[in-house]
Amino acid sequence: MSSASQEKGNVELRLWFTSPSDRWETAIPVGNGRLGAMIYGDPLEERIALNEDSLWYGGPRNRNNPDAKAKLAEVRGLLLRGEAGKAQELAVLALSGVPESQRHYVPLGELALVFEHGREIANYSRHLNLADGIASVHYEVDGVGYEREIFVSHPDQVMVVRITANAPGAVSFKARLKRGSNNRYYDELVQADDHTLLMRGNEGGAGGVDFRTVVRVKAEGGGKAAIIGEHVVVEQADTVTLYLTAATSYRYSQPELQALKAAETAGKMEYAALKERHTLDMESVMGRVSIRLGAAAEVGQLQGDNLPTDVRLERIRSGEEDLSLIALYYQFGRYLLAASSRPGSLPATLQGIWNDQFLPPWDSKYTININTQMNYWIAESGNLADCHEPLFEMIERMREPGRITARDMYGCKGFVAHHNTDLWGDTAPQDHYIPATYWTMGAAWLSLHLWEHYQFGRDAAFLGRAYPILKEAAEFFEDYLMELPDGRMVTVPSVSPENTYLLPDGTAGILCAGPSMDSQILHELFSACIEAADLLGVDAAFAKRLHTLRERLPEPEIGKHGQLKEWLEDYEEAEPGHRHISHLFALHPGTRFSARETPEWMKAARVTLERRLAHGGGHTGWSRAWIINLWARLADGEKAWENVQALLAHSTLPNLLDNHPPFQIDGNFGGAAGISEMLLQSHAGELHLLPALPQAWAEGEVRGLRVRGGYVVDMIWSQGQLNQAIIHAHSDGECVLRVPGDGDVEITCNGQPAAVTRNENGSVSWAVTADSSYTVLPRH
Repeated sequence: MSSASQEKGNVELRLWFTSPSDRWETAIPVGNGRLGAMIYGDPLEERIALNEDSLWYGGPRNRNNPDAKAKLAEVRGLLLRGEAGKAQELAVLALSGVPESQRHYVPLGELALVFEHGREIANYSRHLNLADGIASVHYEVDGVGYEREIFVSHPDQVMVVRITANAPGAVSFKARLKRGSNNRYYDELVQADDHTLLMRGNEGGAGGVDFRTVVRVKAEGGGKAAIIGEHVVVEQADTVTLYLTAATSYRYSQPELQALKAAETAGKMEYAALKERHTLDMESVMGRVSIRLGAAAEVGQLQGDNLPTDVRLERIRSGEEDLSLIALYYQFGRYLLAASSRPGSLPATLQGIWNDQFLPPWDSKYTININTQMNYWIAESGNLADCHEPLFEMIERMREPGRITARDMYGCKGFVAHHNTDLWGDTAPQDHYIPATYWTMGAAWLSLHLWEHYQFGRDAAFLGRAYPILKEAAEFFEDYLMELPDGRMVTVPSVSPENTYLLPDGTAGILCAGPSMDSQILHELFSACIEAADLLGVDAAFAKRLHTLRERLPEPEIGKHGQLKEWLEDYEEAEPGHRHISHLFALHPGTRFSARETPEWMKAARVTLERRLAHGGGHTGWSRAWIINLWARLADGEKAWENVQALLAHSTLPNLLDNHPPFQIDGNFGGAAGISEMLLQSHAGELHLLPALPQAWAEGEVRGLRVRGGYVVDMIWSQGQLNQAIIHAHSDGECVLRVPGDGDVEITCNGQPAAVTRNENGSVSWAVTADSSYTVLPRH
């Protein structure tokens, strides 16, 4: 792509506002995976809400119900005899975790700054540059210009706050660390030295997590900076830099030493050097992908309007189009993953890394019946494969607890998890929430992310690491699956997250045998294990057993409305517009359904989606994001685009964060992934360029999208047709390609034509060589 295009992409990578945030949800998010902050931007009393990813309440526990194994057969018998109500009553007693709840995420606290200058503010703005991850606040008081820059460095593991004025001696403020109402949630706040404050605390008492937070101050150009009591006090400085670090006992045996050392090391560096190291790091991540939707001239015109981000969002809510804002939203999704999930950090939670409540919504943990998985849908296609690593490490941590749950609760081998996990990899059931709790597919679905990562990167060494996890997830179901009288093998008990069916007498039922989602996930998992074993040349007997078991799973069935059945029986739904669309797993994020291989199932999937939407589906942000991906897989660009607009118009906060409500970050990640799916797909054994392109996106370009098979793709298109694509191959193999139109293309490598085979199904294929690039030009 041209350098001019890249420059335009960089100009777009900015959120900005003309007023401070009045609430936490609309503040500016910054982070490095481990440390996170939300910046309000108040010129008089700045609030910076702080998080550290390993600060959770309490330590590990064994919550496995000791009566589960003895009562499992009885629950199954009740269900299969049609006594769902009694089965549910017994499940609540015998299959729930004891205690009921897992651990929850808690905030690190807040850095509060009170500025000592006039109160008449002029020319205010606050910004977030997605390209380099730097937030800034600008304003004037009495003719003096003030600026703050805030970033969280991944290379140096420190949050840096730089405060400057364009007049000498104009920077005066007081700052302190706070935690909770009346500062009741820490043990002590002490002076570590003349320029450093240290907060000590613990979450959960004995066995809980110890934490230390450090803020260090450095003044430049005269003035004074000192610690007085529990405050940092700055008087008449030109420039001030604050360095904030934190550490917990989850990672470090001496978190205090670690936090103090990190602050001291950063404080000895020149600000310019710290900023450069941070900027290079973020640009290396964000610069992998650029995107333009609409004609270049139109994008430039929108940028020329120079409207604040929240105003542009309001225009979309009023029915206007702003394709440049859609491109910005896509990049914001990538930014949020880079800010909340980096190598060495924990995975992104329901709120990424950002949480301000000591008992947050849904505990701000890992909900693994869709939400955590959705967080990582953008990781591979969005060229953020390294940001996927924290999820893999979490799955590995879950294996030992999951083995214990499998053995003690179900008498099974392998490892299992339910619909939630936490800091400690807890795998026992969470809550007494019947529509989700008694569902044993969490580890199975999560493990498929390892297979996806391999498919995108084709790294044989990674497959060797991933396969034992996939195998162990599958082994659980060798024991857990139960044979029905007709020979089919099903999960019992289970649920279809998080929906409820109606029995013929009108009674609501939840617990069931063999919901469609379970069989679809298991088909995907068994298939991945079979292929991985073959690629690695191992476990032929195990793969053969899985092949036989896979053939006995229930096949997707079409119900009386022409829809895909959600349960084995063709029940009516208690809530036809439910936010979960679990029985469309095989359409997305699964890979089994495709237009050419399973047209009847695709038709039924469309009916299912239309019925869900007709009854009010998509009313939460993440559900709407899933719907975008589903329409993209159905190759309906107009419907996908309609739902992109609905996501921004109805489920997006003024700072572009997703609104469930409340704030829940999976909608951002799922929405960004949906935009990728509209432009490029690779799940059906071929690279499909522009598979769901709406008329509104008739012109555009994208650079750096990744696809399965080890490819990176750049594209330019106009009038709804491909102009050019460049396919960069990571490994040797055969590339199968589908393009819009009649598929007649010329493919060259270094100016030489490739030997292309035109296939009967309209695709083309040719042999590719590792580290080579192939130019695709349609013959018009």
